[in-house]
Amino acid sequence: MPPSVVAPAAVSTTPLTTAPLTTAPPTPRSPTLAPLLASLLGFTVITVDVSAVNIALPAIRTSLHGGMAGLQWVVDAYTLMFAALMLSAGALADRAGARRAYAWGVGLFTLASLACALAPGIGALIAARIAQGGAAAIVMPASLALIRQAYDDPRRRARAIALWTVGGSVAMAAGPVLGGVLTEMAGWRAVFLLNLPIGAVILALLARTAPSPRRPAPIDLAGQATAVLALAGLAFAVIEGGHLGWTSAPVLGAAALAVAAGFGFYAAEKRHRAPMVPLGLLRERKVSVSLAIGFAVNAGFYGIVFLLGLYFQQLRGMSAIAAGLMFVPLAVIITSTNLVSPRMAERIGRRRVIVAGQAVLALAMFVLLPLAADTPLWLVLVLLIPTGTGGAFAVPALTALLMDAVPADRAGTASGLLNALRQTGGAMAVALFGALLVSDNATGFSLAGMREALLAVGLLLCATTALAAWLLPRDGARR
Repeated sequence: MPPSVVAPAAVSTTPLTTAPLTTAPPTPRSPTLAPLLASLLGFTVITVDVSAVNIALPAIRTSLHGGMAGLQWVVDAYTLMFAALMLSAGALADRAGARRAYAWGVGLFTLASLACALAPGIGALIAARIAQGGAAAIVMPASLALIRQAYDDPRRRARAIALWTVGGSVAMAAGPVLGGVLTEMAGWRAVFLLNLPIGAVILALLARTAPSPRRPAPIDLAGQATAVLALAGLAFAVIEGGHLGWTSAPVLGAAALAVAAGFGFYAAEKRHRAPMVPLGLLRERKVSVSLAIGFAVNAGFYGIVFLLGLYFQQLRGMSAIAAGLMFVPLAVIITSTNLVSPRMAERIGRRRVIVAGQAVLALAMFVLLPLAADTPLWLVLVLLIPTGTGGAFAVPALTALLMDAVPADRAGTASGLLNALRQTGGAMAVALFGALLVSDNATGFSLAGMREALLAVGLLLCATTALAAWLLPRDGARR
């Protein structure tokens, strides 16, 4: 979950339960490394899967004969299910127990990865990606809950969560590189087959992990169903609008479904005694502004990764390995900026860091507008610097601001909601970029469409930058 992965909501890993964490069983004085390794591996593999597949898309298109819409669904089927189900996955972890829910999630993810690798056609691959995304939504909150269970000492727990966070961030940034190497050396199916031995190792580690307690946690089925329908309808409308026409019957029908499901979601959350998304939270200025910013930041980052994976291979004719290696500087920048951001927030204030990070990411969209097929590669790498810096600078401070804006018993809810909106922003960017990139030329890549997409996301980031500067309160800073 790019461009930085932050998990400050360790005090509550589920959006729906408010039961105190003191109900967990006592943790041994010297906890084993098994829970931490299992959590880190699971979080890493579901994060890598988000970005590594982007580099494999041209090979998938050649192998399975899918069009641009099919490639968009390969990415978005995973991301949308990840985003939609994340809202209630924490409740499932509470009801089943973190270890059991984590084992279910990892087992399903591993089987879905095998189905992806064996997919005979683009439709089968998309269906398997839906299952992968649903499994990833279970894995993420359960992985953090395992760490919370294993490390009762605050200092050791903080170090464990920091390692978990950095691992996810590095995995997201390194995903394109790994995807390129695997695709070039062993074919695109290897990107998914790699998950099988990792899944087996995780399950073996879970066998050495203490059982988790179960807690009563109601699941908001109506809210969950309407959330999935709303996101699916919106994604279909945007993806297929660029191919079938924006006024075609299927596109208009999908848009109508998205609107109706959105109203249904609002009604379900208003009536449910334990809603996935307490509507009162959205009335808090810090919360609503943070969610809008999270959506926009991920739209910028995911959109760029999707765009450049196709740009390097389809327009410039680069191999998968070469295209993946082009993301190495970006990975280094993201990782190093993640480490600097919290310190800068402490020194100059979170609001300034959030505003500056967004402004830099907006700049990244605009400086990429002149890209062409013959742009020197060294210049492309230079132009990518703002992309790696902006989002990674803003997101840690944004997440910390959001956590401070909600009561402790709502931290899990707020964290899950922010991550869901961030994933949705990325999915919508892929849908938009893909719809605009379609071309009838030999490369199948439209430079004009690329520039329209960059301009649209850049303007969105300008809007949320202004929103943050105007509505977020000034905070104290250490001088």
